[in-house]
Amino acid sequence: MAFLDNSGDIILDAVLTDTGRLRLARGDGSFRIAKFALGDDEIDYGKYDPTNTGGSPFYAVQIMKTPVFEAFTNNTSTMQSKLISISRTNLLYLPVIKLNTLDPANGTYSTSNTFMVTADNTTSNSITVDDSLASGILLGDDVSNSSNFIRLDQGLDTTKLSATTTIDADLKETQYIIEMDNRFGTLTSKTGVQADVSFVDDDNIASYFLSQGATTAGFISNLPRNTGDKTQVGQTIAGPRGTFLEFKVQSSVDLQGSNYLFTTLGSTTIINAVTYMTLDTTIKVTGATTGYRVDVPVRFIKKQ
Repeated sequence: MAFLDNSGDIILDAVLTDTGRLRLARGDGSFRIAKFALGDDEIDYGKYDPTNTGGSPFYAVQIMKTPVFEAFTNNTSTMQSKLISISRTNLLYLPVIKLNTLDPANGTYSTSNTFMVTADNTTSNSITVDDSLASGILLGDDVSNSSNFIRLDQGLDTTKLSATTTIDADLKETQYIIEMDNRFGTLTSKTGVQADVSFVDDDNIASYFLSQGATTAGFISNLPRNTGDKTQVGQTIAGPRGTFLEFKVQSSVDLQGSNYLFTTLGSTTIINAVTYMTLDTTIKVTGATTGYRVDVPVRFIKKQ
């Protein structure tokens, strides 16, 4: 949903997402709006100008003139930056979630600035050199044995607070929501354990709700506190640390057994003189406490 400014009074134009419309269409009286979220993706706060000669009433005038998004129903295209309410007034920094490209264990990005997931065994054998994988390449057909995985770290990314201190409990993410295209693959832990899908919407976007210490153990763990070594290997959060999330992606049966999605939605690329079909997508990771969201670029590849 979104606000529409009709050159006068502000009118709230509220629309349901596709999932909301589906639940309303059941017609059994069970539909209730229990939760909602607010976002300010269209606002550029850099336009706040405290030097405006008109005085304080004009500091935010450029922000107020910013066009506001029209309401639309595709829930996968909105709410990149959700607004949150925190009662405390002594916070100078808010936690973030960062893709960890420093830990040597996860292989980081590939050379194309994305994570590449092989679609089948033929592709995995083709791209594996001397039984080892290049950075950022995940074996989508053999998630239990391959080494590379995707990792995201959460905490206060500032050097003005010591990394030896413990992050406040209300700023620590213990639950994550992961959204990905269900046609392309499924979510697993780094040891290959399948995660349970919470639901799949009508756009074929699967949502996974992962909680620390629950049945989804193996995905979320506490980040180690820095013991004083500022160059601690593999850590991307500079200040107090919360949790980290690790996962892999298993390619779907459709990608393994058919080229249809590749030829319909994808393209081709050449890696080491070998031509591969490609499918580009993103995996959206959202912290359930703060609503902070990160888009992880993923490319599925299949040898022609």
